[in-house]
Amino acid sequence: MGRGRVEVRRIENKINRQVTFSKRKAGLLKKAYELSVLCDVELALIIFSSRGKLFQSSTTSSLLKIIERYRRCSHNNPSASLVSSNNDIQDNYQEFLRLKTRVEFLQRSQRNLLGEDLQSLNDKELDQLENQIEVSLSHIRSTKREVITNQISDLKCKENMLQESNIALRKKLQEVVADDFLDSSMQEGDNNNMDADQLEFQPLEGDHPVEIGSNPSMGLLNGEFTEMPDDVEEFVRQWM
Repeated sequence: MGRGRVEVRRIENKINRQVTFSKRKAGLLKKAYELSVLCDVELALIIFSSRGKLFQSSTTSSLLKIIERYRRCSHNNPSASLVSSNNDIQDNYQEFLRLKTRVEFLQRSQRNLLGEDLQSLNDKELDQLENQIEVSLSHIRSTKREVITNQISDLKCKENMLQESNIALRKKLQEVVADDFLDSSMQEGDNNNMDADQLEFQPLEGDHPVEIGSNPSMGLLNGEFTEMPDDVEEFVRQWM
């Protein structure tokens, strides 16, 4: 019996789809290499996986040379302009599908990292997810410790600067207080000296000033004194 026709459609099972992709990709690359050798042709093959991974193969040393040659041929052939436009549209659509698939994959990965939609993952994928989370937590903790260490170092530097400023202000305050104390002490000493001089030269109460060179007896004879102290009267009576 001949082999039945296989219906070409998307494989729903993720593992089977990945295995089929790996096998058919290797077969396609092998067939492309055989075609280039047998027929002596330049051939370029570009494959993007569902996860956005690039696979490429070319018969020359540079894939860009074949692509540039294709562009020159497309622009020089007027009949190929419409085909080129359609190819651009198709390429854009393929790029859109690739980016859409990539976005869906990233969204699914984000949900998995948050602990959601884990039912579709097998044991191996769960182990990989767990290892990835542990590595991420290790990097986060390391970065956190580094940030805290830098903050502590900055705070210690600020503390040392504040302590030095405090010491300088204390010294300045002590100098100002000492200068004020010396000024007040000198001012009090000057005031005490002035009070002593005033007390030394102030005449006693009840005494009359006597001019230098004056003679009290002549004053008595001339009648200058209206009232005489008792001792002066006694002196005059003795001499009379």
